Amino acid sequence: MEPRILGLHHVTAIAGNAQRNHTFYTKVLGLRFLKKTVNFDDPGTYHFYFGDETGSAGTILTFFPWEHITTGRRGLGQATEIGYSVPAGSFDFWMQRFEQHGVTYNKPSEKFGERYLTFLDPDGLKLELIESKTADPRTPWTTAEVGAAVATKGFHTVTLTLASIKPTAAILTDVFGYTLLEQHVNRYRYATDTVQGAAYIDLVEVPGEARSVTAGGSVHHIAFRVKDDEAEVYFRNKLLEKGLQPTPQIDRDYFHSVYFREPGGVLFEIATENPGFTVDEPLAELGTHLMLPKQHEKLRARLETSLPPIG
Repeated sequence: MEPRILGLHHVTAIAGNAQRNHTFYTKVLGLRFLKKTVNFDDPGTYHFYFGDETGSAGTILTFFPWEHITTGRRGLGQATEIGYSVPAGSFDFWMQRFEQHGVTYNKPSEKFGERYLTFLDPDGLKLELIESKTADPRTPWTTAEVGAAVATKGFHTVTLTLASIKPTAAILTDVFGYTLLEQHVNRYRYATDTVQGAAYIDLVEVPGEARSVTAGGSVHHIAFRVKDDEAEVYFRNKLLEKGLQPTPQIDRDYFHSVYFREPGGVLFEIATENPGFTVDEPLAELGTHLMLPKQHEKLRARLETSLPPIG
């Protein structure tokens, strides 16, 4: 049997103040802080990971928090919305919570027969809570303030804004095995049947839109999940056959990655399930230590004093 893309693996975005970012996602949204590490290419900057109890693929939102980053702009060639699956009937809780914490949000609306609630994180990143019309069996991470009846279960949809959807859609269908599920006006929903959560990609076609500016409050890239290294090599070869230019496989400590820029301009990644987040910390202690890539371990003493404390 040929390898399959197993929905989304993670989404990586850019933030400003590290403590503000950490507080919003752990305290307000109630996600688990999975990993405190550093940017491979800029070790003076954190790389944060948030998700469910174990860091399951399809729940992982990561950030590069650069303290003095300028504010980005949503537009063409970018992932512009990140949608989380939540239980039906949870919007009253979330709107009250957003009011309590000064979070900017819109009143609930509907698309593709599902109610959604749009809100912004402190850096302006656009997120949605979505009451999925199909069952989501995933077990959420819960906190004292965000219980199972309202907690996010992981990703539902990521939306890409494009001048033309055709080249990007061809990658989703011809390479990744997605199918067109629904269309409403200029929004097209593509789905994979390999997973029950994190299964949708929405393509929005707006030819006259301005190009995006990737900075604070922007998505840096989205990653698709594969089972293992063998599957990743299979998809890398398919991309090469299509005339694209994927990177070699890169070891990101918690998964192995291949990157490429799809024809619409969005940076895509293919990421493996292996080895996972417990490779360097026990499950009960995820996110409690500063974990450094081996090539940056020599910088530990300096980084432990120069990186801002997070609590």
